[in-house]
Amino acid sequence: MEIKKQIEKAKQGDQIAFTFLLNHYWNEVYGFMLKRTENETNAEDITIETFSKAFDKIASYNSEFQFNTWLIAIAKNVHIDLLRKRKASLFVEITDEEDHQAYNIADTTPSAEDMLITEQNLSRLLQYIKELKPHYQEVIQLRYFQEMSYQEIASKIDEPLSNVKVKLLRAKKLLAEIIQKKK
Repeated sequence: MEIKKQIEKAKQGDQIAFTFLLNHYWNEVYGFMLKRTENETNAEDITIETFSKAFDKIASYNSEFQFNTWLIAIAKNVHIDLLRKRKASLFVEITDEEDHQAYNIADTTPSAEDMLITEQNLSRLLQYIKELKPHYQEVIQLRYFQEMSYQEIASKIDEPLSNVKVKLLRAKKLLAEIIQKKK
C-alpha cells in the first residue's frame, strides 16, 4: 500500500517519493543488472539510466503490473540498447582504400587547431557547470574531473550513496538542459 501511495506522489512530481522509490528498488534493479552484465560499473550506469527513464515516464506506469517488474523491463531495454550501441561501434565497414590511408597517417598527435577546439569546448562546458547549484557542481567535479567512484563521493561529501546517485542524475539532467538552451 505504501508503494502505491509513493508511486502516486511521484506521478505528481514529489521528489521525496522519487527518492523513496529509488532507495526501495535500487538493490533489486542493480542486483539484476549485475547478474546480467557481470560488471559493477555497467550495472550501476544501467540502473541509474533505468531510474531516470522510469521517473521521466512514470505517468505511463500501469498499476495493474508490479512496479519492480516495470523497472526490470526498462532495465532490460536499457541494457539491450547499450549492447546494440557497442555492437554497432565495433563493426565499421571500411574500404581497402580507407584502410590503406589509415596506415599512411604519419602523425596522430592533435594539431594546434584540435587542441584549441578541445580547450574551447572544455571551457564552455565548465561555464555551463558553473550555472548549476554548488552541490551539483561538486558531484559533477568529483565524478567526472576527479574520477571518483560513487562510494568515494558519498564518503567525501558525507551523504548516503543513494543521495549521491540521485544528485548526479539530476546534475546531468540540469546540465543537459542548460546546454540545450544555449545551442
